[in-house]
Amino acid sequence: MEEKRCFWVDESSPIYVKYHDEEWGVPVYDDQKLYEMFLLETFQAGLSWITVLKKREAFREAFDGFNPEKVSAYKEEKLNELMENPGIIRNRRKVEAAVKNTRIFIAIQKEFGSFSNYLWGFTDGEIIVNQDDNFSVKTDLSDQISKDMKKRGMSFVGSVTIYSYLQAVGIVNDHELSCICRQKPVYEITGY
Repeated sequence: MEEKRCFWVDESSPIYVKYHDEEWGVPVYDDQKLYEMFLLETFQAGLSWITVLKKREAFREAFDGFNPEKVSAYKEEKLNELMENPGIIRNRRKVEAAVKNTRIFIAIQKEFGSFSNYLWGFTDGEIIVNQDDNFSVKTDLSDQISKDMKKRGMSFVGSVTIYSYLQAVGIVNDHELSCICRQKPVYEITGY
């Protein structure tokens, strides 16, 4: 029997297949992983996800292993260094937003005990499982989270970006009904 994946997966791209099968839609509760995906999603805004996936390791190196404490301390010299790095997406506004957003990310951690508590609090810890293949690019939930993040001062957190983030970190399960990952129990993927 042929394995069927979500329509958007480029089957000829091992990096895309691996991401889809092992990460996308898997519930994430770890702040470090939530931060990594958040930073990557904000750089992805307006671009294709495969572009970001191909640059992921360069981002990891450039942004000190996605260490929020280190990123929050970046000064002008480091921003200029990032703008010279051909391995990442070199958009000055996104680079500056990454630092500002990281400082707010840390403030949210302090306020809620963790970023995970904050983010999962919008659904009372529940995974939103869509029951058909009529997926949207944003929802009332992503509108609500986007609005809250913007109110806190974050940038590049529009509703479409946030919805993509919610899908990536498993708060929303948007695997197509016929996708091989749709039917996998969460514990089979995450080990929980």
